[in-house]
Amino acid sequence: MTKFKFLYLLPVLGMLACSEDPLSENPEIESLPQENEFNQNLTEVAYPDTKGNVSSVYYAGQKLPVAEINGKYVYQGDILLPKSKATTHYENLIFEEGQAPATKSTGRTSGMWEDNTVYYSIDSNLPNKDRVYDAIKHWETNTPLTFIERSGESSYIYFTPGSGCSSYIGQIGGRQEITLASGCSTGNTIHEIGHAVGLWHEQSRMDRDNHITINYENVQRGMEYNFETYAEGGYDGEEFTSNLDFGSIMMYSSYSFSSNGQPTIVKKNGSTFSVQRSELSNGDIRGIESMYPSIEQKPEKPEEPSTPNYINGEYYTLYGLTVLRYYDSWYYGSRFGWRKIKLVNGNWYWA
Repeated sequence: MTKFKFLYLLPVLGMLACSEDPLSENPEIESLPQENEFNQNLTEVAYPDTKGNVSSVYYAGQKLPVAEINGKYVYQGDILLPKSKATTHYENLIFEEGQAPATKSTGRTSGMWEDNTVYYSIDSNLPNKDRVYDAIKHWETNTPLTFIERSGESSYIYFTPGSGCSSYIGQIGGRQEITLASGCSTGNTIHEIGHAVGLWHEQSRMDRDNHITINYENVQRGMEYNFETYAEGGYDGEEFTSNLDFGSIMMYSSYSFSSNGQPTIVKKNGSTFSVQRSELSNGDIRGIESMYPSIEQKPEKPEEPSTPNYINGEYYTLYGLTVLRYYDSWYYGSRFGWRKIKLVNGNWYWA
């Protein structure tokens, strides 16, 4: 489970009800022998048959490679980044003492679902709604999160039909879609909810090269950016688990984005591995419990939202900025090195 939590969490930074009608990432490989059929529903993609132009955008102070498809920024296949909160140039998100931003960006949200409560609504046109209910039940059974059907709340998840499986990272404010094509299984839905509450992909953790090798020669052309680590994006840190969690529901399969039916990800000994889309792993649950500590007794109308258990040595995306928790203080990795910052009324300032 990756510790790089977009508290949306962004890392954190922190992380099988497989359908019999799997999504197809590349229809040209459907004629390959059965042993090379790589269970496409183990790699969620927003637009299975479409490739967009790849460029870099700044999101929460982090530079990320994205594909622009159908007017949306897509990161690592199924993660959507809101255009209103991403820019093509660096944006100042930290202010000097006494200085105040001219306007408060819509992107300056903590990304956490307050009070461990996620509101949701389901499009009446979505087929097989039971996969959503089953996925929600799995999350509620195994984590401190509660899911409540929306009744006027402004921020909520909206499960709706789409060409693939996709989700935004963490709470972005307002209605945020989780798209589910007919081939998206209950397990795929659990995975996408994972993004919506703040989990990123397991194979992108900073220490992944100690455990796996990326065979870029087998990756579809133009899809290489999907295999970038968080460290390559300029961020580094520890993880929730000491080893890469092959059992994580957020883990890519050995054949993700393959151009030729050959493995794109292998273990260090060259062997392929199995991943699953049936349940949250112990590492996934551990990360979520760190992000969303249990609330023993929830008042009907709490005066304050629950406070996350921020762990020293881990990254979080809070109020529009990816920051490091260190000795119970916040630090930002600027181009001039690590500098201490503080959060005041939803804005970041140099300490």
